[in-house]
Parts: sequence; C-alpha cells; structure tokens
Amino acid sequence: MDERFERERMLIGDEALERLRGAKVALFGVGGVGSAAAEALARGGVGNIDLIDNDTVNVTNINRQLCALDSTLGQLKAEAVAQRLRDISPDINVRVFPIFFMPDVEFDLSGYDYIIDAIDTVTAKIELALRAKAAGVPMISCMGTGNKLDPTALTVEDLAKTTVCPLARVMRRELKQRGVTHLKVVYSKEEPIKSVTAQGGKATPASISFVPPVAGFIAAGEAIRDIIGIQRGRQ
Repeated sequence: MDERFERERMLIGDEALERLRGAKVALFGVGGVGSAAAEALARGGVGNIDLIDNDTVNVTNINRQLCALDSTLGQLKAEAVAQRLRDISPDINVRVFPIFFMPDVEFDLSGYDYIIDAIDTVTAKIELALRAKAAGVPMISCMGTGNKLDPTALTVEDLAKTTVCPLARVMRRELKQRGVTHLKVVYSKEEPIKSVTAQGGKATPASISFVPPVAGFIAAGEAIRDIIGIQRGRQ
C-alpha cells in the first residue's frame, strides 16, 4: 500500500482504498471549484480522473484557482491541474479533454463511476445532468459560488429542496421540464452579494479565495463517499 494514503487507510480501510484506486471520475470544469475538487480526488486516492475543460489560466484566476500561478499563466487549465495531480500521486491516470462541453458536443459518459459538474454555463449543466441520468452515472452538480463570502453556508442537498441560489432555481425549473426532478448539488444558502463588476457590458460575478474551493472539496467528498458506499454523517 502506498504510504501517501496511510492516514486515509486508517480511516476507511484497504477495501475502500482499492475501490477508489479503480474508480473513474469525470470532472467537468477545473476552475475555482473544479481545481479544488480534482486535488481532493487525487489526494483521496481516486486512481482515474478525466478533466474536461478548454479554458486557459489568466491572471484573474490566481485569487481562487489552485491551478493558477504566475508559472502557469497561459497554460490550459486542465493540463496545469493534470501536472499537479501527477505530482501528488505519480501512479494516477489523468486524461485531459480540452473541450468546451455543450449540448452539441459528443462525449461518452459510459464507464464512469462518478461525474462532478463544476462548469459555469447553465445550458451545459442541464445537458450534463440529462446525459448522466440517461447513462445511469451518479453525479453531483455545483451551483453558484460567485458573490458569496461565507463558506460555511455551503451544503449538499437535492436540487428540488434548494433555496436562495439563483442558478439552482433555473436548473430546477429547466430540469423539471425535461423530466428530471432530483439531482445532488452543492449550493450556498447565503444570499448573493449584489455588487458585481461590469466588464464589457456583462455583469461578472465577484469571487474570493475561500468559497469556490470549499465547494470543490465538498463535491469531491461526496463523490468519494458515494464511491465507497459511506453515507454522509455515517460510517
């Protein structure tokens, strides 16, 4: 057994660690939420991770994204994250798909044990939820973390029971129209802060270092527990 996972082995046991080593997770989006989720998956012993994102690192990402450093500016985010994961766990199998996932993009979800949605585009999030359900692959979707200052307000809930979050409201309505009434999500109960920065006529959500990564860690924790069959709050 790799000693780097010894403390985790003491917590969940050899069988669960082996299950994680053989698990295959698809992570859509590796920004503020997704880069933290990727790191938690790798440090948690997940052996196979596919990163789906075509964005590149820019200087405005540095305040909240683990892949964003002066040394990675201009790099594909997914490649920067992949390099970091291989440095954490040299035996990990990481694949990079430089794809902007949308309804017109073909992507085979069969064969995955879990899907984490950490993308921003509503249309893409809806399509991913529909495809995950059709493929029978469990998924957790991260709702909005912009304009938030309280990481302790983040929680895991069925989409049907969410409140406050504008993105969750839209997702709930659109998915219900398409026959999907249940979806596990990470969302914040904090009321969004009204102040935003306008760039090019578009309101850009503000963001801070300690909220998006917490959402990513929560999502990864749910994925890991679901893969090894441990319910939240129980062992």
